[in-house]
Amino acid sequence: MTNCIMVQGTSSNAGKSMLVAALCRIYKNRGYKVAPFKSQNMSLNSYTTKENGEIGIAQMLQAQAAMIEPSVHMNPILLKPKGDFTSNVIIQGKSIRDMNFYDYQHKYHDTALKAIKESLDILKEEYDVIIIEGAGSPAEINMRDQDLANMEIAHLADANVILIADIEMGGVFASIAGTYVLLDDYDRSRLKATVINKFRGNLDILKPGLERIEEITGEPVLGVLPYDETLKLPEEDSASLTTHVFEEDKDITIGVIRLPKIANFTDIDPFEFEDDVSVKMIGVNDDIGDVDAILIPGTRNSTEDMFSLRESGLSEKIIKKAKEIPVVGICGGLQILGNIIHDEDKRESKHGTMEGLGLLDIESTFTREEKIVTQSTATIPDDLEGLAGEIFKNIAGESVNGYEIHEGTTDLLNSKPMFNVTKGQGNNDNGMFDGACNGNVFGTYFHGIFHNYNFRKEFLNYIRVKKGLEAKYGEDPYETQKDYSLNRLAEIVEQNLDMEIIDKLLFKQ
Repeated sequence: MTNCIMVQGTSSNAGKSMLVAALCRIYKNRGYKVAPFKSQNMSLNSYTTKENGEIGIAQMLQAQAAMIEPSVHMNPILLKPKGDFTSNVIIQGKSIRDMNFYDYQHKYHDTALKAIKESLDILKEEYDVIIIEGAGSPAEINMRDQDLANMEIAHLADANVILIADIEMGGVFASIAGTYVLLDDYDRSRLKATVINKFRGNLDILKPGLERIEEITGEPVLGVLPYDETLKLPEEDSASLTTHVFEEDKDITIGVIRLPKIANFTDIDPFEFEDDVSVKMIGVNDDIGDVDAILIPGTRNSTEDMFSLRESGLSEKIIKKAKEIPVVGICGGLQILGNIIHDEDKRESKHGTMEGLGLLDIESTFTREEKIVTQSTATIPDDLEGLAGEIFKNIAGESVNGYEIHEGTTDLLNSKPMFNVTKGQGNNDNGMFDGACNGNVFGTYFHGIFHNYNFRKEFLNYIRVKKGLEAKYGEDPYETQKDYSLNRLAEIVEQNLDMEIIDKLLFKQ
């Protein structure tokens, strides 16, 4: 028999994802086969699974916490916003089509629910424990009939629910009490306990409020989770970029272009784990400033973002900087670096075909109906052009891993490829090459390229040596710190929450 428990929140960013990850690691450490599950997720940060399907990045992290391979069944419905109340709807890893919010909620509900049930049943066949994450708030009473993420799923899975609330922004007790009050008796019967998250103050001052909220809800407060600034884990939502504090004044600064339609920005995560590297987010109306390299990340709309770069004047600033420092593009960023992005049918945006930055002699095209979603592997050629050849000469012939999520294809003109593909598609249907390099500029369709430690190390060591600093070697700080953070997260939860009650709720004792 599979046992399920669900974590719901009083709002988005309350801490649901992190608590699910912690519980996955805790019960894995206790010897259970554990899987995360989020029935419906809205996120621009996605990951490619072993089935070559897309899931939210949070479920990838939770699977890592459970020490299992991520699967499309851990996030059967993924919605990737495209603007104008339209999202790309992905069912069990595969893109179905773009839908507006109304059509999805009212015309596709039953189809989505069928996929959710199927994926949950598949996980139940393999795992002892399933830790389920809700979405947003269960108290969105105007949309209860269309619910596919909160109480409908708790009933479907026969899961008791823990409600987590974020105290950092204030109003925590009102949000908890309001959630209980707004739910009807049937849904409220699932709420069994509350957790308060991101607390920074004196716990003694909080205790009277905890006692009162237990009186109001009739359910226990499991504990209060402290805010721990040492934890470094991938963010799920691009909205976090507005509140995320990047450390400054380090030896090296990587400038990241914050495209208006930025996606899969977890590609920049490994740089934050390097103790001598700062990340500077550069908006389209910002000055580039003093940076050692520029990264143009993925985007959900290459032509729209290229239009924004040109309209703001940032495009000319990037072109000028490319004469002095490395400029790197990933996925949509690769397309933007080229001569032109062909979009005759205006599949990407109303702007249609757009001229790119012209920093790579390539052309990209949007014609195919099917999105490329695949885990990929490639080798580094020994005849790379320009700066890429100098940077990566010591690891020529080595393999790198990543994942591809893109709709366009790219043709090499006079630029040389960045990688020789051994698994995946790369630039186009021949599947032989990925990316391009020329002068100080290179790009790739591979998300996660800087998660390859040797690749990132050579890139940063080039910058270090150029600035008169010592090259760095040793263990990968990203993987080391990420695993530390998952273990530390589990410790914090075990130390501060009543695990006996959680055990009873999970195993229905």
